[in-house]
Amino acid sequence: METLVVELTHKNALQLLRDLEAMNIIRLHNDKEAPKKRLSEKYRGILPREAGEDLVNHAKQVRNEWGSI
Repeated sequence: METLVVELTHKNALQLLRDLEAMNIIRLHNDKEAPKKRLSEKYRGILPREAGEDLVNHAKQVRNEWGSI
């Protein structure tokens, strides 16, 4: 099985999808049922490694500064 996200662009599209579900061709899920990705999985690979390390180091530095106040 493959899960896809579909954007409906026509007012009759939802009824067509419901008809396909009634024929046991597809299964519709609510947004609540959609699997949630962890943020680390969602954003992995977005930043280059060096930029990510710089960001982590900066966050550590800021935390240390706030801790010394």
